[in-house]
Amino acid sequence: MSIFNFCYRIVPCLADPARRSSLGLKAALVVLHIVYAGTLFLFYSDLIEKTKEEPWYTAIYLLLFVAALIQYFVTSCSSPGYVLDAMRDLNEKNSLYRRSSMLSKQPASSKSGSFVITVEGSQSERNIPGSNVTSWTKLVLDMYPLGTSIRTLTCSYCNVEQPPRAKHCHDCDKCVLQFDHHCVWLGTCIGRGNHCRFWWYIFEETALCLWTGILYITCLKANISRVWWKDAIMILLLVTLSIALIFLLLLLIFHSYLILTYQTTYELVRRRRI
Repeated sequence: MSIFNFCYRIVPCLADPARRSSLGLKAALVVLHIVYAGTLFLFYSDLIEKTKEEPWYTAIYLLLFVAALIQYFVTSCSSPGYVLDAMRDLNEKNSLYRRSSMLSKQPASSKSGSFVITVEGSQSERNIPGSNVTSWTKLVLDMYPLGTSIRTLTCSYCNVEQPPRAKHCHDCDKCVLQFDHHCVWLGTCIGRGNHCRFWWYIFEETALCLWTGILYITCLKANISRVWWKDAIMILLLVTLSIALIFLLLLLIFHSYLILTYQTTYELVRRRRI
């Protein structure tokens, strides 16, 4: 048995290339955070002294550091809102409702104690042709204009009826409600279920990146030209941090605009292409 097969047996998710890549990206992101914060505390001696005098300053920074990482994992592990899950939940709720309503309408026999069950079809089921119409299909058809057929709104990959604003993600191989985009860094789709969490993650990451950059600049001003190789490392990290900050800030502004205007990235891009 090779070492890889042994690892796959212990951690089954490593056998999936997509999940293995996602785990690698998560590990790389955590390492980057540790490298930037660790270098700061290692080279910035005045920060240690400031921590002794004002511990609340460093405590708030570390709290933001941990909060950003926690929010990252919470967002990456949260469901974007899959159509199959919503369809299953709706059918289960309707099944429980029908079962409870049928039990409440069962007349008891005074002699044998047996029950007589009468099932009445709903008006919505009579209006839609076909004998095998589910609650999800009726709900989805009500969202579309009259005359829309089930075939036109059925996903050819999942074979389920897609409500408006849903889209099939080829990376996740599932239909996502209010699909925004598939985030490679998070390893999951961004949709109706986790768009708010995604925004908070970007916000916390932007604030952390900005605060870290200010600390790097302060460190360089205080210790410039003392040890050249330390300055070179700090400048290199500051440049990459500045690029990341610009990207995060633009992303935060863009998704704030999307939320305020009730749009998604996919809808905006598709509208501009048309």
